[in-house]
Amino acid sequence: MKTSFKIMSVFIVLLQAATLGSGTARAAVFGTVRGVVHDPDHRPIQGAEVVVKSGSSDYSQKLTTDTDGGFEAAALPVGAYLVTVRKDGFAPEVQEIVVASGSAPVLHFQLAIGARSEQVTVLESALAVNPEQMTPTTIVSRSEIAMTPGADLSNSFKAITDYVPGSWMTHDQLHVRGGHQVTWAIDGVPIPNTNIASNIGPQIDPKDIDYLEAQRGGYSAAYGDRTYGVFNVVPRTGFERDNEGELFTTFGTFHQTNDQMNFGGHTEKFAWFASVNGNRSDYGLETPGPDVLHDRVWGLGGMGTLVYNRDANDQFRSVTSLRRDDYQIPNDPDAAAAGIRDVERESDAFASFSWVHTFQPGLLLTLSPFYHYNRADYDGDPNDQPVATTQHRESQYAGAQIAFSAVTKEHNASLGLYGFGQHDDESIGLIANDGSGLSLAQDKQATGHLEAVFLEDQYKVRPWLTLTAGARLTHFSGAISENAASPRVGGAIRIPRLNWVLRGFWGEYYQAPPLSTVSGPLLDYAVSQGLGFIPLRGERDQEHQFGLTIPLRGWSFDVNNYHQRARNYFDHNAIGNSNVFFPLTVAGARLYGWEATIRSPKIARRGEVYVTYAYAHAEGEGAISGGLTDFSAPSSGYFMLDHDQRHTLHTGFNVTLPWRAYAGGDLYYGSGFTDGSSDVPAHLQAHTTFDFSFGKAVAENLTFSVTALNLANRRFLLDNSTTFGGTHYAEPRQIYLQVRYRFHL
Repeated sequence: MKTSFKIMSVFIVLLQAATLGSGTARAAVFGTVRGVVHDPDHRPIQGAEVVVKSGSSDYSQKLTTDTDGGFEAAALPVGAYLVTVRKDGFAPEVQEIVVASGSAPVLHFQLAIGARSEQVTVLESALAVNPEQMTPTTIVSRSEIAMTPGADLSNSFKAITDYVPGSWMTHDQLHVRGGHQVTWAIDGVPIPNTNIASNIGPQIDPKDIDYLEAQRGGYSAAYGDRTYGVFNVVPRTGFERDNEGELFTTFGTFHQTNDQMNFGGHTEKFAWFASVNGNRSDYGLETPGPDVLHDRVWGLGGMGTLVYNRDANDQFRSVTSLRRDDYQIPNDPDAAAAGIRDVERESDAFASFSWVHTFQPGLLLTLSPFYHYNRADYDGDPNDQPVATTQHRESQYAGAQIAFSAVTKEHNASLGLYGFGQHDDESIGLIANDGSGLSLAQDKQATGHLEAVFLEDQYKVRPWLTLTAGARLTHFSGAISENAASPRVGGAIRIPRLNWVLRGFWGEYYQAPPLSTVSGPLLDYAVSQGLGFIPLRGERDQEHQFGLTIPLRGWSFDVNNYHQRARNYFDHNAIGNSNVFFPLTVAGARLYGWEATIRSPKIARRGEVYVTYAYAHAEGEGAISGGLTDFSAPSSGYFMLDHDQRHTLHTGFNVTLPWRAYAGGDLYYGSGFTDGSSDVPAHLQAHTTFDFSFGKAVAENLTFSVTALNLANRRFLLDNSTTFGGTHYAEPRQIYLQVRYRFHL
């Protein structure tokens, strides 16, 4: 009861702040589209009808231009939109634009007199970063997820790794730029999670995503912790449905099935979407050798969203997500012969409610209370050698985000508050099977809370020059208390006529530490293994980067250079030969490199191609500064972290074929991760895989597709870090048939 009261008290304080200071910050998933409409003589056109409609659903806003010919559509979720302008006596004009979170682009419409045809004008900059955007951003749509091989499977991260440069999977964890602390957000509300690499499964089924916005550094002050990548999920809402349902089911190798049923519908003011999914396979986690032994996975999940547009000034949004995954820990032949049966069980639940209120054009308030539950249970086999281990952890978070933005002709300002209370329950058990007689069990609880205030302004000095400055002030309290001030500055220059965008950024981040600690019998055992425990402190990062985006005839070419230094870099380690993992911090780290992205428009109205490339370094420096350590002196200079890979390349295509068919493919090349078995700095072998899918609609509402992952079945040692199962081999070839059926309710 005391714990629940502490969590709720933080939540109440945040709500009081919203009531007393209703001018605080924006929900980062929303953007604003502004525009000016004029005639051929550049005189403003008053009273023109403007319709801003989503490119993936029926969601729209209807506006009328003012005396200056201006209009503004606020609170637009991330995604692609068609903006249509009509006025009697003039030809209609349509432009396409991609809205990024926190952006406020300005469109210009010049209406021709007398013509009656309606044409779509696709801006060359539509796929490029907006001039005021200093954050390298990738937006992946629902249609791209559906056509990319393997991207719509429940446990898949291919929607990220195929399209976001510098992202990869190794030892069953998603890494971006060499770090595995990333932020997930739904509808712009960050999902709190201070634990390090304790969960394997994803939180969101890709089939529930309408748009995925991936950001890599250069963040707005609205984002704080877990900053190696920020993934904003715009969930499906039902605006893309007319009281319809959809059934997905797959059948494939390793006795795989991956199924979902979803429903959705909408009226002019109300939309709803609900889904339930289940999956199982005899191949789940990366195996310690070429053989797939004891590696079954099964999971259940669901999502529900509600959107209610009460009027032009008030919108209410609700999101609920549930997930449960069970994994067998894969064996090598010796463990399989011994009958070892280790398992990992994970549960996750998230709920948020958002009230979006427009006071007047340009003034937007968002209030978003949330709750997050996360659990990870590792149960070792009683016959594990030399130690059988059990580790159960349950984390609960409750809090709110309060957001306010003010957009004027020259400014896009925001001010906000984000915070949560956290309670952890953890139990650990160890039984030695080496004859020593060791046996221990320990339960522990921990509480903490985090509060952050952020403010930022994008100042459009000239139509081609935007400067951004902001700061984030954070207070964390757990086993220790810390304060952090994180300033951030940046700018973007759009070169006239060419519309090339140059951007630069410098900023600092703070990542709060986990609540994990080691004490009592567990500490005694750690000492017996030659280890000690230093209290964990937060990671502090400093980043600078610069980049260039070139739009050319609908293509988008982007190149980016980044350099990030970290103090108290988060990683994880085990106690002796057990499977009990604890977070740790390394005194320092540096992560730097180059990234490049090429995205095409629709080629011959058939398909798109993409290329993502990253040249990256992930290096540590100094001794362990927090967590489990043997207090040994650090090696001199920098050393490669276990997830260092120099070259990562993805190139692929999604194409619509005649006779209602389609195809997608992705070619991946990696130069090899760090070789942990080498006494000198070295990498494992380079590797290449290819994924392919082909589908055909045999009826208006029935589609069949076949997908092959790792088509050539190339098996290779991916990494040899000591996490679940020891070393890790690349995924074997998987082939599956998917059936998709749509129906009316």
